[in-house]
Amino acid sequence: MNKILFILSLLSSGAIFSQTDAQKKTEITFATYNVSMESDNYSPKGTKGNSEQILINELSSGKNAQIKNIAQIIQTVRPDVMLLNEFDYIENPKLGVKAFIKNYLKVGQGGAEAIDYPYYYYSTVNTGQPSPFDLNNDGKLEDFGNDAWGFGKYPGQYAMVLLSKYPIDVKAVRTFQNFKWKDMPGALLTTKADGSDWYSKVAWAQFPLSSKSHWDVPVLVDGKTVHILASHPTPPTFDGAEDRNGKRNHDEIRFWRDYISDNAASYIYDDKGGSGGLPANSQFVIVGDQNASPVEGSAIREGIKSLLDHPKVNSDFTPASKGGAAYSPENPFGINHTAFWRMRADYVLPSKFGFKVVNSGVFWPAKGEPMAELVEKRESSSDHRLVWVKLVLE
Repeated sequence: MNKILFILSLLSSGAIFSQTDAQKKTEITFATYNVSMESDNYSPKGTKGNSEQILINELSSGKNAQIKNIAQIIQTVRPDVMLLNEFDYIENPKLGVKAFIKNYLKVGQGGAEAIDYPYYYYSTVNTGQPSPFDLNNDGKLEDFGNDAWGFGKYPGQYAMVLLSKYPIDVKAVRTFQNFKWKDMPGALLTTKADGSDWYSKVAWAQFPLSSKSHWDVPVLVDGKTVHILASHPTPPTFDGAEDRNGKRNHDEIRFWRDYISDNAASYIYDDKGGSGGLPANSQFVIVGDQNASPVEGSAIREGIKSLLDHPKVNSDFTPASKGGAAYSPENPFGINHTAFWRMRADYVLPSKFGFKVVNSGVFWPAKGEPMAELVEKRESSSDHRLVWVKLVLE
């Protein structure tokens, strides 16, 4: 009798549980990091003739101080899946992403433990892709820079790379580099002061929405598919009263809002001709430097607000850091800033479906804390900070 009472007591207290309940659910850390690893970052300001070859040289050496610091930050946070923004497009992976992994990440930096990413994804982007049009209407036809389809001095500048410890379903990747801006219903049109169209009809017909690209990269985790929705919208600045970049930034962010919505994505088509958005009840994580804040900056805030407020997006948490708060002590939003120019620009936004948030943060040690020197100056690592979110896969 006493034995029976003891067992009943254990059952009521939850001390006995099934084998299924005992199985530990997978914790996975997703991150985004604008690493500023593009050629202008390694050359004197105004240098002409830069290309991805400059980054190739720095990756092969294994000795670049800024890249070593970036690697130490990554090794400290240890994300499982991470998007790197502003990593120049290098076609040969042995000279690009593999060189970064081999010569920097797989070498312990500053006492941190080496880390490996056996899976990766990258592709072409619109930055630096020359257009035959005077897109900024300054009377000069320059092909590159402001007349490229996305601002850049050479094709692939400011590109992006996804690193993963988990397998990537490469055949199922969807890219939207060539989706035309005109094909988004209700696109924010850019006009001149007299009300006429900013872009010529022939230019507008060819204009891509993405300043870099939009990617839907399926990552396979414990038999489940997690869609990594990666992008890097154009900064909503460096234009004029017409706000052409601000409008493009808004619509680049809106693209993801529509893509994850059940009834708003029918207009979307990918670079292989597939149509529509993300299937209902999909697990996803939106990552990237969005160049927009819902409370600060010059972006059209409705773009990022509509994404944060989307019923499928879990935005109940906001990654924070002591360093950001200390850097802008009089700014109540400083604790959530992700860039040294004082704004929340970088996001890791999981779906509500399929995840439980464990923790989140921004790698930004305050002055006097360990590793504060890694973010002390612009040239120490980047003008952005690594943002991470730890989730339980459900």
